[in-house]
Amino acid sequence: MDRLAALDAEVKADADAQQARKAAALSKLRDQRVTQTAERDRLRERQTELVTKIRTPARATAADDPRRSRRSTAGDSERDPLEDLGGALELAAKAHRVKQEMQRKPKKGEKSWIKSGVASLALGPAGWLYAGSLREAVPATVAWFALGGLALKILPWVMMLPVLMVVAPLSAIAGIVYALQFNRNGSRQRLFDRDKDKAKPKQLRGGDRG
Repeated sequence: MDRLAALDAEVKADADAQQARKAAALSKLRDQRVTQTAERDRLRERQTELVTKIRTPARATAADDPRRSRRSTAGDSERDPLEDLGGALELAAKAHRVKQEMQRKPKKGEKSWIKSGVASLALGPAGWLYAGSLREAVPATVAWFALGGLALKILPWVMMLPVLMVVAPLSAIAGIVYALQFNRNGSRQRLFDRDKDKAKPKQLRGGDRG
């Protein structure tokens, strides 16, 4: 009986210890959840404060300038459609001018955009030599053939087809633009370095004769 009583006491002690460990683990999980919830609340408060600080200067500027506030509220609905309509009309006018230039036959001394586009499509940048700026066409042609020869030595012809399918149409578009610029200005014009030409003095500007 004494042994049974001792075993019963040990079993109860083990059960109490397990319950105590479970209770401690549950309390620890609860504390972690509370901490995570508090951190989330603090993070949301910080985000709200940041958004409020960002929006406050915009509201202040609108309040300081009544005209700007009126434009931003009542004028936006009327201004944006007009701006969109003006941009669409300008784009349509440019497209109409380009269409007229492409439809008329080239005069004496002008370049055919069809020939320029076909040559640029078939020969790549070498087709730019027909109507493009020689400062751009010659280096591009040399680089084109050099890179093409190097690529053919390394890669098979089949792997070059996707690249050609992308580069050839772009080259054709550039050739057409070169021809249209030539006919519009009466001389070879640069296509890729026009910003540098704008920065030069007027005495040094002019058509790219070579």
